[in-house]
Amino acid sequence: MAETQIEWTDSTWNPVAGCSIVTAGCTNCYAMQMASRLEAMGVPKYKGLTRKSGKRVIWNGVVREDRAALEIPYGWRKPKKIFVNSMSDLFHDAVSEEFIVDVWRVMRETPHHNYQILTKRPERMAEVVARLIPDVLPNVWLGTSVENADVAERIDHLRDVPAAIRFISFEPLIGPVGDVNLTDVHWAIVGGESGLNARPIKEDWIDEIYTQCDTYGTAFFFKQWGTWGKDNKKRSKKANGREYRGRTWNDMPAALEA
Repeated sequence: MAETQIEWTDSTWNPVAGCSIVTAGCTNCYAMQMASRLEAMGVPKYKGLTRKSGKRVIWNGVVREDRAALEIPYGWRKPKKIFVNSMSDLFHDAVSEEFIVDVWRVMRETPHHNYQILTKRPERMAEVVARLIPDVLPNVWLGTSVENADVAERIDHLRDVPAAIRFISFEPLIGPVGDVNLTDVHWAIVGGESGLNARPIKEDWIDEIYTQCDTYGTAFFFKQWGTWGKDNKKRSKKANGREYRGRTWNDMPAALEA
């Protein structure tokens, strides 16, 4: 995969395929459905990564490292923002430390790109990066997902990660996150869930995050309302749009804007 419709990036790069469900934010993960479709299309990389659970398709815990995919960024001459592993999690326990180091090598050797790595396992990210990665690369952004207050402690683990840019994806935002500490967090993405079984987002949950971003000087990016609009009505993601407080919010970390 390369080009993407994800609003906050330019391309996706998937050197890892497969994952497993860890918290409520994973329940309707689009990548599970996509992996199933890719398997049906005969793509070997995605074969045997999901299973049926009632009427749903879910991850079965199989994770696959794709060494051939490590060559892809070298072929992209034009600078891009690259979302790493939109179909997996680089810091899943089943991804070897050797492979993580090899991913870092690629990022180090392609400094014209900005790499965005998002994990639901920031504890492992912090430990592995501190121990195995000798330098902080200015083109590597490290982030974690926080869907509600139940997993807000991930932010503290993220702060332990040596990184030039730290970011949080509050998506799918399925509950309030509470009073969180955004010290040394440079960017926040907020978005509602989309799809048939999407859970609603509440405007006051977004307000809470927006206010804290303003307090801490964290760049704020509003990605989407998703399937549920601010009036609590269900529509298509496109119909609900991206407008919040009368405008669209596409703020990026200050380092990139500079």
